[in-house]
Amino acid sequence: MKKNFFNSMFLSVSSIFFAGALMYFVPFQKKPWPVPDNYKNMKNPVASNEESLANGKDLWNQHCKSCHGIKGLGDGPKAANLKTDPGDFSKAEEQSQTDGSLYYKIFEGREDMPNFKKKIPEKDDIWSIVNYIRTMKK
Repeated sequence: MKKNFFNSMFLSVSSIFFAGALMYFVPFQKKPWPVPDNYKNMKNPVASNEESLANGKDLWNQHCKSCHGIKGLGDGPKAANLKTDPGDFSKAEEQSQTDGSLYYKIFEGREDMPNFKKKIPEKDDIWSIVNYIRTMKK
């Protein structure tokens, strides 16, 4: 009886360890994030100037860097706890998105990415973050 108990405990502990290890080594989920055309085609009304970039950087440091990292590489301190990929804004794949697409994703959010409708109520502030993201390309 004791042998059976220890065998089942060993199997249970082994299964838990294997599942945890698998989750650690499996990369973030990368799934499509469709953006409605009316957002995708939006033009950024905020000029990318010194004032906008400084504002965007301040907002980034306050709201975004904990997941996306200081330089937008997706390596912030909270990134390891996310189920979805925070993205690497230095890569062409992320930079190829339209300004309107980036605005939509910040404004609406999904899953691990919160929406910022209430936290950043000024639309021009979100556009300033978009301008700041554009400085992260390689």
